[in-house]
Amino acid sequence: MWGARRGRTVGTVTSSVLVVEDDPLIASSLVRALSSRGYEADAVDTVAGARASVESTAPDLVLLDLGLPDGDGTEVAAHMAAHHPAVPVIVLTARDSEVDVVIGLEAGAVDYMVKPFRLAELVARIESHLRLRAAASQAPDVAARELDVGDLTVDRGSRRVLLGDREIALRPKEFDLLERLAVSAGLVVTREQLIDDVWDENWWGSTKTLDVHINSIRRKLGERPGQPSRITTVRGVGYRLETAPPSP
Repeated sequence: MWGARRGRTVGTVTSSVLVVEDDPLIASSLVRALSSRGYEADAVDTVAGARASVESTAPDLVLLDLGLPDGDGTEVAAHMAAHHPAVPVIVLTARDSEVDVVIGLEAGAVDYMVKPFRLAELVARIESHLRLRAAASQAPDVAARELDVGDLTVDRGSRRVLLGDREIALRPKEFDLLERLAVSAGLVVTREQLIDDVWDENWWGSTKTLDVHINSIRRKLGERPGQPSRITTVRGVGYRLETAPPSP
């Protein structure tokens, strides 16, 4: 592992970034670039090294290569989603096929960039995700209210979702997305508004991320492709959370 001690601050908290990348040139370049912008940056080059590092001290954000010598980067994304769900993971991959991108997002990543990428865009996305994480941790008391939509309960205070009496385990971005739809239950929320509210108004990424998260929520609610869903797709516009469960 190598890194820099200086740290960029979000509010009053120093922000740290863990780079998981087996190409030493890319890794060292990212560490230098991030540290020059005030972040505390460290790098590891294996799945095992990443897991050991985050269990020692969890970073504020992870930049994750998918092709690692001792396994697949999706293992790291899944580990973060299970044990450090509040830490955003951005996948950095040379795999530009839709299937590979979807696999990375479904494993637990919140964003992805295909190599080669522009450093300015990467830094903008890092800052965006760190701002969103900081905002979520400082949510106002009004968020404690429950949103009841048919048999679905979204508890904004505890960030829990119940389907009847069964709790549904959602990743942070999935919860934020379902919460935003629940606030406007019965109404169509445009794709642009969802991206602005759940990700960031300055979002640079693909809107494919939104579709992957919607499909993941549907699966966790027990819905299968082709069956009626609580979340209706309004093609070319956005999504609507229905106020009643779908008919069988």
